[in-house]
Amino acid sequence: MFIQTESTPNPATLKFLPGREVVAAGTADFPTRADAQGSPLAERLFAVEGVEGVFFGPDFITVTKAENQVWDHLKPSILGAIMEHFQSGQPAMGTATGAGGHQSHEDGPDSEIVTQIKELLDTRVRPAVAQDGGDITFHGYDRGIVYLHMQGACAGCPSSTLTLKMGIENLLRHYIPEVLEVRPVAA
Repeated sequence: MFIQTESTPNPATLKFLPGREVVAAGTADFPTRADAQGSPLAERLFAVEGVEGVFFGPDFITVTKAENQVWDHLKPSILGAIMEHFQSGQPAMGTATGAGGHQSHEDGPDSEIVTQIKELLDTRVRPAVAQDGGDITFHGYDRGIVYLHMQGACAGCPSSTLTLKMGIENLLRHYIPEVLEVRPVAA
């Protein structure tokens, strides 16, 4: 099994491409060891000393390291854990419920705006963010303000604020005049 690695805009996070499906639908975010309960792959990765966060996309895994760790020392252990997992035949997701997606807010006076926001996020933003090893989910819309949550490599990335403000906010404001601002939210 050959596992490719790619850097991400977040220097604390690497993207691992095992060459096979990781999750069948959506994404799964494990920002802490406790969140990994029930996911055999996430539990195995958190067993590697220095791993602080794990995120699954359809065909990739991103791992966030502790600040005091060095990738040259950590990467071989992570590659070994991923390889062992896929050779074991266990699923990446057991009983864990980490499937990502947008929170539902499609009722009410702003339902048409919310639908437009989600469609733009799904078609224009999420594919680009996934290229960097992360995901972005819609958490709400209130009086012109869009609330989004960054996950995976994008969570804590030094350029995430710039991505939200200059990229996503400008895109949404261009297509949906009612959007005035985009703000990040914690999980």
